[in-house]
Amino acid sequence: ECCIIIPLWRKNKPKKSLKAPNSLIFMPMISLCKPLSKTACLEPCFSPQVGFNDKPDSLFFNDGVRRIDFVLAYEDEDKKEYEKRHVFQRRKASLMKMGMELEATQSVLDEKLMFLKVHMPWDVLCTYAEVLHIKLPIQPNDMPARPSPLRFFSCITKHFYPDEKLISKESEFFTAPFEKDRQDLFCIKDKDLFFTPSMRSRMAYYILSRAPYDIRGNIKKFGITKLLDSGVYKAAYPIHDCRFNVKSQEPECPNERYLLYEEWAHPKSFYKIQPLDLIRNYYGEKIGIYFAWLGFYTRMLTWAAVVGIGCFIYGYYTRDTSTWSKEVCDPDIGGKIVMCPQCDTCQYWTLNSTCNTSKNLCIFDNFGTLVFAVFMSVWVTLFLEFWKRYQAELEYEWDTVEFLEQEEPPRPEYEAKCIYERKNPITGVKEKVPYTACGRCVRVSIGMTTVIFWIMLILASVVAITVYRLAVFFTFSRELRNTNLTIAEPIKEYVTPQMATSVTASLISFVVIMILNILYERLPRTKTDYENSLTLKMFLFQFVNYYSSCFYIAFAKGKAVGHPGKPVYLLGKYRNEECDPGGCLIELTTQLAIIMGGKAIWNNIQEVLIPWLKNLIYRHCVHVTSEKVIPRWEQDYQLQPSSKLGLFYEYLEMAIQFGFVTLFVASFPLAPALALLNNIIEIRVDAWKITTQFRRDVPEKAQHIGAWQPILQGITILAVVTNAMIIAFTSDMIPRLVYYWSFSVYPYGNNTENTMKGYINSSLSVFSTNDFPPVDDEYIHTPPNLTTCRYRDYRFPPGHQRQYEYNMFYWHVIAAKMAFIIVVEHIVYFTKFILAYIIPDVPYAVKEQIKREKYLTQVILHETNLKLVSKRLKATETETES
Repeated sequence: ECCIIIPLWRKNKPKKSLKAPNSLIFMPMISLCKPLSKTACLEPCFSPQVGFNDKPDSLFFNDGVRRIDFVLAYEDEDKKEYEKRHVFQRRKASLMKMGMELEATQSVLDEKLMFLKVHMPWDVLCTYAEVLHIKLPIQPNDMPARPSPLRFFSCITKHFYPDEKLISKESEFFTAPFEKDRQDLFCIKDKDLFFTPSMRSRMAYYILSRAPYDIRGNIKKFGITKLLDSGVYKAAYPIHDCRFNVKSQEPECPNERYLLYEEWAHPKSFYKIQPLDLIRNYYGEKIGIYFAWLGFYTRMLTWAAVVGIGCFIYGYYTRDTSTWSKEVCDPDIGGKIVMCPQCDTCQYWTLNSTCNTSKNLCIFDNFGTLVFAVFMSVWVTLFLEFWKRYQAELEYEWDTVEFLEQEEPPRPEYEAKCIYERKNPITGVKEKVPYTACGRCVRVSIGMTTVIFWIMLILASVVAITVYRLAVFFTFSRELRNTNLTIAEPIKEYVTPQMATSVTASLISFVVIMILNILYERLPRTKTDYENSLTLKMFLFQFVNYYSSCFYIAFAKGKAVGHPGKPVYLLGKYRNEECDPGGCLIELTTQLAIIMGGKAIWNNIQEVLIPWLKNLIYRHCVHVTSEKVIPRWEQDYQLQPSSKLGLFYEYLEMAIQFGFVTLFVASFPLAPALALLNNIIEIRVDAWKITTQFRRDVPEKAQHIGAWQPILQGITILAVVTNAMIIAFTSDMIPRLVYYWSFSVYPYGNNTENTMKGYINSSLSVFSTNDFPPVDDEYIHTPPNLTTCRYRDYRFPPGHQRQYEYNMFYWHVIAAKMAFIIVVEHIVYFTKFILAYIIPDVPYAVKEQIKREKYLTQVILHETNLKLVSKRLKATETETES
């Protein structure tokens, strides 16, 4: 009934040792092997083929007893073309050892396709549960549950939880790592249900991913991944327990997939709290911790979004009361101020032509933005600290508290490359490593060179977009301010050259970002991309790709432009672009809105449409009809395979969004609201995608979000600096404060009390038109009787002994900006430190439960050891007496 499947060797070569690199893992299986002759071990033994029993919802072998724990799909050798058959037979290798039971069934839709169903018997499950340190129940949790602070509002909050009639609350147990020799210590009521389907699938995949199929000298080839990549197997996956929208007809089926769809993935459940325990039980801890983090992040965004919207509303309703904005729009002030040309071929223009831009700028550049930036600095600290507490609770509830690296098995791809020996500096034992010290240096150098190349490519694209800005600005300045152009009259009031340039450049920047992102993702890689080092490399690329244009606008644009008559040129040809009289903040806001909005829309459409279209095309190609009864494993085969990178890009997407929400929030207070709206959709889109469009993922263990935790912490530290510098150098808040408190009154001003009147005049310097170099251009027309023009800077006027040099106002503003950055950074960092110190990472109740569980485990093990010693002593006494 059971067959042994071992590596396929040619008969003219001696058989190699069956011992795997890790004897602790493979020896239990080898000890189960029945004695066979050497000749018998040379040929693979396949399980007998059985027909489909017309039960589409069955999760068992045809006998109805043995559960299907994993499915392998391959093409039948007898149906292959003759020239391909020999190649297939040479590479075909069984990944099973004695003890794993098989049953092969032909496809209903494709006669060439075969499905090999895998069952894990009880003895094998017990062996690998011990190998993988799986924690299982030993005793019900007898500690009283802490009352929820929301219990008084249960009549309201119950509507936001999944239906308890469908998804009941799980019983809580104290758990301990499973030991095969001490099964009586664990709460085993039913052997068929003791190990959950996700545990069984995880153990099956562990064996499949490590069973060797070719060993030649120091070169080892093993694992289902290699055979999938080479095409020997078409697919390998655990099966869903039912269809996502219809309950199973099998009476004992738990219908967990159906419940997840109805109470989690369906759009109608967007307002409900996620059933995290059911997600973890069905998909494993790794997917469960991702959705737990995403849900927690979304809930915390609610507070930031409320404050951000409040800040936006405050700015919107106070924009018409801003004194400096009124001066810009006043025909007697802004209408009479003639501004100097902003490029070598641009026209003179009046300040009130930027009236609408200045009003819009007031929405974002106000005192509320300063308060919001400080609030967000505190918010990110609270977010990370409370997430640590919530993560500690999940670690205990999901039995990952002691999931240490030494307990986590190495990846099969890593084990296959371990051909060099070295002495472990800690244990002193020789061990296998994949690279020598020199080889590792070479690989690191190549990896860093690749990342640096792509970063330089991104920077080159930023320079190209900057050149575009400079070149197009000249055209917009000429056309939009051309008095002879009547077609553009309706939009000239609302569209300035700066705004038109900023919007088009932002759109082009977004397209370039998406293209570079797609190209970088196409680089060849393996599962080792899960390593923290590669995570950091990928994030570094995405960081530069998404944020470089924003950093340029915030901290480079308009900072080195010189002054009229002596401008600064880029590449010796293009004159550096200037900001609006109100600053570059509105352009930064536009850039953030376009990139954030465009990225969210593109990602959600891509995540929904691409897998749905692929499945639709596949069903059309294989001519699936409703008349045929298709088994559960073949229904899953028609779905999309899980990504090799797992949740890597999901985390990356959220980390980039987290950067937009925190790094530049001082310029765009609506960023948290947009992120909140996107995340509400993102949770359901991701849930719908993995529940309906993809095969079931192999469950994986995970204790936390991995390398993304320090990445988020790094972003929060950088966010304090960037927001302080945006307020200081990008917005016009500090110059306005300096004018209000110092230069509006004596000895610098003529007002008797502090006021903002006259700020616009004081923030614009004077330039003599006679100091312009002669320009031969028919499009440039100097208004008659115009002797001076104004420009945005703080310099002495013409005729002064230090004309066109920085005046006293400039140095006051610089000193105020530096003082603001230093003071705000120190206050915020000190506040972050205090909050991080007073908020414990692990809740007190969780610490008590962990101690209680350890105590019970030690007591039970101690009592068991005493019983064993007593039995041995009695046996010894009996032998002595006899």
